[in-house]
Amino acid sequence: MSISQAISAHIPYLRRFSRALTGDQAGGDAYVLATLEAIVADSSAFTATADVRTTLYNMFLKVWGSVSLNNHTDQIEFSKDEEGARRSLEAISLRPRIAFLLSSLEGFETEEVARALDCTPAEATALIDTAGKEIATQIRTDVLIIEDEPFIALDLQTLVEELGHKVVNVARTHREAVEAVKDIRPGLILADIQLADGSSGLEAVNQILASFSVPVIFITAYPERFLTGTPPEPAFLITKPFGVDSLKAVISQALFFDRKSHRKDEPEARDALV
Repeated sequence: MSISQAISAHIPYLRRFSRALTGDQAGGDAYVLATLEAIVADSSAFTATADVRTTLYNMFLKVWGSVSLNNHTDQIEFSKDEEGARRSLEAISLRPRIAFLLSSLEGFETEEVARALDCTPAEATALIDTAGKEIATQIRTDVLIIEDEPFIALDLQTLVEELGHKVVNVARTHREAVEAVKDIRPGLILADIQLADGSSGLEAVNQILASFSVPVIFITAYPERFLTGTPPEPAFLITKPFGVDSLKAVISQALFFDRKSHRKDEPEARDALV
């Protein structure tokens, strides 16, 4: 496979990343074009590595940091969600913002973020963590944890509070979870699927989502039960044992892009009362 063929598969995603970073598609495309021109002039970076995607993003970031194309800005209209995300992005420090987008938007592993940014994995982890904390200062929210294992629940609570959010309740069963949202509607739910009394966290979440929409992250040792059930749309899935950094990134992603979940079978139920 030629270098051009290998690169072409990643261009649509690079355009998406560039748009998120620069704020508009025309300006973003100008940087992508400048990156491709730089590769045509010197493609040696790709001959020494099999990691085409990371090398491509690394070259893009070098071009973006060294070439001013800000005059190329045919402004376009953003949707309400995109406009909110754009304003939130602008409030995050530059390098943490880049690390966050690479991790959450592009799905880069920490080591790949490090290679794209020419830093160490530890530095990449710190940048992603900083982004999460800066996001939390903008989007502080109440969190409901649905988890029957006390030590895991405590770990989740500690992690959530480190990001600047507040845990308003920890439910161990389906019934406790449904009761918990009657007084306080959380802005995020972290839920296990298999609960202490044999009840289902997935069913509890779907019952809650019949009343209002909220971002949901399922954290489970039984991902197959998620796949065979009726998961809400959209939903995030983290498999136990979970990585702390990965879960922090997903929490920030779910809140930052405001991906509120709703029941598959009741998409209009979000405005119903408890």
